[in-house]
Order: sequence, then C-alpha cells, then structure tokens
Amino acid sequence: MLRIYSGIYKGRRLKSASDPVVRPTTAKVKLSFFDIIQNDIREKIFLDGFAGSGNIGIEALSRGAEYVVFIDHLRESLKLLKHNLEKIKIPSDFYRIIRGDFNRTIIHLSKDEFLFDIVFLDPPYELLEYANPLKVIFKRKVLKPNGIIVLERPTRLKFQSKYFHLYRTQKIGTKSLDFFQYPE
Repeated sequence: MLRIYSGIYKGRRLKSASDPVVRPTTAKVKLSFFDIIQNDIREKIFLDGFAGSGNIGIEALSRGAEYVVFIDHLRESLKLLKHNLEKIKIPSDFYRIIRGDFNRTIIHLSKDEFLFDIVFLDPPYELLEYANPLKVIFKRKVLKPNGIIVLERPTRLKFQSKYFHLYRTQKIGTKSLDFFQYPE
C-alpha cells in the first residue's frame, strides 16, 4: 500500500495496481525525490508523466503544488488514479487527468500553451532503450526556462539527453533519479 508522506494529505493511503505492468515508484525513491525538491514544489505546475496510480503527483499536491497534470495510457492506471484522487477528496480544479500516449499528449499540451515547472517521468524502463521522452518536451517547449525534469531509471540503464543538461544524479539502491534542466 502506498501512502502520502508529507503535506496536507499526510498519512493518507493510496491504492496500488495489481497489474505487474504498472510499477509504482518506491517509497525510498519518492522520499529522496521530494527531499531534493522540497523547497521548490510550492505553487508550481507539475507534470506526472506515466502517472500510474498518481503516487508522485498526489504527493506533489499534498506538498503544495499549484496544479498537476497526470498522463498515462493504461485504462487500469487511470481508473486507479481517479479512485485515489476521489478517496483523498482532492478538488478537481487542482489537477487534470489525460489518457493517451505521452508524446501526443505533450504535443496537445503545447498547443494549449501549458508550461511546467517540474516534470517527473517514470516511464516503462524498456522505453528508455529506444526512445527519449525528453525530446518531445524540448521540441514542444512545455518546460519553463528555469524548470526541471526528473527521470527515474534503473541505475544499470544508462540514459543521456542531448536536449537538456544533466546536473544531478541521485542513486537510490538499484534506481537513479536524473535531474535535467535547459543548458545555460
């Protein structure tokens, strides 16, 4: 069972997926991520890409994010995400749920002139072996000039982006969080 660790929804439990295809961010990785950005989350526009149960985005809302966009293409994930948001009673004007392919969704969000302060990506790891989810963020300019992108990946899997500058990698057991920003 997942739970919210800090903020206004602290202690609330989230339902997690029973489908092995949906892999939630572990508590250890989640806490490391929020420890690093704790002073930068309040009143920010947050993107939870490959959202799954909403574990990360809901924690961001609890810690003071102004608005969260959740993206996922799996029907089961979105059903679970909606359940978690309703269970916690988060008002719907603080978030948007989008079912769809990540790249196409980013293209549509750019047309709506969405700009994010923080983007958290926890894609299926095999996707990182043949695709770069940072490319569409760069091309569609949906990250604010001083925004950050955080990518969760297995430490054994090397990942590089020619679109953004990697300024920090945090290793947590067998996982790593890569922090990217626009090159100076």
